[in-house]
Amino acid sequence: MAVWNPWHGCKKISAGCDNCYVYEKDAMYGKNASVIRRTANFDLPVKKNRRGEYKLLPQEEPVYVCMTSDFFLPEADEWRSEAWAMIKERQDLSFVIETKREHRFFKALPGDWGDGYENVTILCSVEIQRRADDRIPAFLKLPVRHKGILCEPLLEKLVLDAYLKTGEIAQVLCGGEQGADARVCDFAWALELMNQCVNCGVTFRFLRTGTFFRKGNRIYRIAEEEQEEQARRAGVDYTP
Repeated sequence: MAVWNPWHGCKKISAGCDNCYVYEKDAMYGKNASVIRRTANFDLPVKKNRRGEYKLLPQEEPVYVCMTSDFFLPEADEWRSEAWAMIKERQDLSFVIETKREHRFFKALPGDWGDGYENVTILCSVEIQRRADDRIPAFLKLPVRHKGILCEPLLEKLVLDAYLKTGEIAQVLCGGEQGADARVCDFAWALELMNQCVNCGVTFRFLRTGTFFRKGNRIYRIAEEEQEEQARRAGVDYTP
């Protein structure tokens, strides 16, 4: 999986941010994750080798953007136009942008955006029903060609049927929270989301179990390096 972090650091804005892994990892090195800074890999998509070839080659998996930040942070407004220009230049790559700030989508949006770039998927991040009902209605109205919903960390049962039935959402991804203080992710919640996706003909992916994973009456503690494999073995992914 390719990751492009043009900037690093974020501001907590909802329950899903409470145990943010970025804050946890930065704290280990004495850094403040609430300070937003442009990274040394800002221009990763367009970096070239001595032969003039792009270093980041086309691949089956998309490039995930701002995994240690939020693409639509106010502090990144001055850099976002350059980021969009690089995304436009690399039409041979697919980019996935997840955000909790869909309300800032139009800030520094490229003038030729139209109804969206074909190589961009945007995921609206929600973790509890209240946030889903706050964010998704506005997200559905945005001019984006490829829309998805990211439920990570999944903190409670979510009912998304009304949004999935619009036909605007192409995929739903969910996963549990990581870390020593992680909140429990219940397998029943993931199954409920999967069933909603099946009923609406929407792709579903169970990304990871999280550190504390409830299945039936038992709660399991799962090592970080095993969480994706355990989710895969659950066999609940769905493609229409």
